[in-house]
Amino acid sequence: MHPTPPSYTIDLRSDTVTKPSQAMCAAMADAAVGDDVHGEDPTVNELEATVAELLETEAALFVPLGTMGNQIAARVHADRGDEVLVERESHIYKWELGGLAQHAGLQVRTVDGGSRGVVTPESIAEGYVEADSHRAGTGLVCLENTHNSKGGTAISADEMDAAARAAHERNVPVHVDGARLFNAAAALDVEAARLVREADSVMCCLSKGLGAPVGSMLAGTESFIEKARRVRKLFGGGMRQAGVLAAPGLLALENRDRLADDHENARALAAGLASIDGLSVADPETNIVMSEPATPVERFVDACAAHGVNCGPFGEGRVRFCTHFGVSREDVETAVEAIAGI
Repeated sequence: MHPTPPSYTIDLRSDTVTKPSQAMCAAMADAAVGDDVHGEDPTVNELEATVAELLETEAALFVPLGTMGNQIAARVHADRGDEVLVERESHIYKWELGGLAQHAGLQVRTVDGGSRGVVTPESIAEGYVEADSHRAGTGLVCLENTHNSKGGTAISADEMDAAARAAHERNVPVHVDGARLFNAAAALDVEAARLVREADSVMCCLSKGLGAPVGSMLAGTESFIEKARRVRKLFGGGMRQAGVLAAPGLLALENRDRLADDHENARALAAGLASIDGLSVADPETNIVMSEPATPVERFVDACAAHGVNCGPFGEGRVRFCTHFGVSREDVETAVEAIAGI
């Protein structure tokens, strides 16, 4: 017998599967709107001002999704043909369809961030290429926090600062892919702004753990955001009455404090999975739990789904589980019991 009813599935594939709350849906229905391409949507304007203040930047821009925010930043910061220095398993390099080459005309040079995906001053010094008559040179450094492929590692403010300063010493701008930046802030017990203090731009998602149905933010200087707004239009991201999307985004920002609950649930999930024979589980730092089953990954994932638990293959024999506000502690316990029965 399945430990969960067939009609009920515990979805741990990603924190992107969350559904908007009733309050978010109500806010969407009641949002004051205007044409955002003309800068006339009051709800979008409020959201952008709120995020800029939160991240202590001069300005911010609402974009449909994090990938677009990252790609806009790369297009604004660097010239075509430049090299962009990234961690070798970073999202912007590994999971964004070669956008750095397609959208910005950039060449990618990777560095190894070790088991936690930390880009160090030494790796930047080693990867940096000075422009000359034969080489385009390094035009951008991209950092990621939390680091998705490394299991949601929360990279400290000092480590972020050190990498950014190493880039700036070489006159190279720094962009931070902070899709789960607020998870890192919660795990490290610091303000999100502190983690990106030395960066030239940062992208953060309002969806994922914060629970908005759509949307990410790109933040930086006023001049950067002015250019980014033009590139957003070029990329097809110029939205009209976008306040219906910005309104739940404002409410999502209020969910920052509860991310610690997701992290606690992730630790409980990891401990439960680690007690099951045939599963190797890494200790989570935030809301992502990485596991290596002894059986083939696809077979394991299919078996979990048949027992009412959705998880996702993550390459190299790994399976990823993500906790989020749609998953309770009871769900975690039920998931562990179901997987133990496979």
